[in-house]
Amino acid sequence: MRLFSTLGLLLWTGFAAAGDVAGSQDLSVLPRFARAEIVDFSQSSGQERVFPAGSIRRISGQLRMEAQVATLGQLTALTYALPAEHSSSEAFDAARASLQQQGAQLLFWCQGRDCGSSTLWANNVFANAQLNGGDDQQSYALLRLAPPLQDSLLALYGITRGNRRAYLHVEQLNASAPLGELLPSPATLLRELKSSGELTLIHLAGEPTTQWVSVLVRSLQMDSTLRVSLNGAHAAAWLDALSAQGVRATRLQLGDSSAAGLTVKLLRE
Repeated sequence: MRLFSTLGLLLWTGFAAAGDVAGSQDLSVLPRFARAEIVDFSQSSGQERVFPAGSIRRISGQLRMEAQVATLGQLTALTYALPAEHSSSEAFDAARASLQQQGAQLLFWCQGRDCGSSTLWANNVFANAQLNGGDDQQSYALLRLAPPLQDSLLALYGITRGNRRAYLHVEQLNASAPLGELLPSPATLLRELKSSGELTLIHLAGEPTTQWVSVLVRSLQMDSTLRVSLNGAHAAAWLDALSAQGVRATRLQLGDSSAAGLTVKLLRE
């Protein structure tokens, strides 16, 4: 993880490029990928935006989302064309890692065909035909930014087209009203746990809550072979709560009680 994080920071050290669209600029929370160029940029106030928080598909001619987050606020959207020697997945992973290192909460994350049709993402979600590519060459994430920007959402979409041109599309919406509590999808928690080896849930510093116990149980039940350790001051209470909701006790283990919030670590054989 440390090696990947260092690589990600190195990749996100680029400056404004001569080929950028006039009037465009990077987001303050996300430096640009090295030698990427901004090919599309827009800003609007009082914008109502619906972000997918689950896979998408078309039913009876209408776009359908498994889950969504809808809000109103100031929207900034930009699309980067990536240098030929880098893939969209590289830029996407570096961006996601950078945001999570800043404390952003991952609400939804999908890759490849699990996201749905790239045509729907390009045309119906982002209204940007440049983002139309192979279904197996796409990645999407929706994150909630860390305090003091906790009422801001950031969407990432990476795509590689059939001609091998790669793009990273980014949208930040600063909500005009508090977002309230937003829960990640169980599949996202499982993907993150398997990818990084742990879930760092710093905001879960107290006793277990019904909603979070439910989403963690559903996530762990998606792969019954996984064993995890629970770390934090209230780890014992979380272990009891997860066991009471059907997670086998043999799959759970207490770890470091001094960890901040709740950290769920994957125990590898």
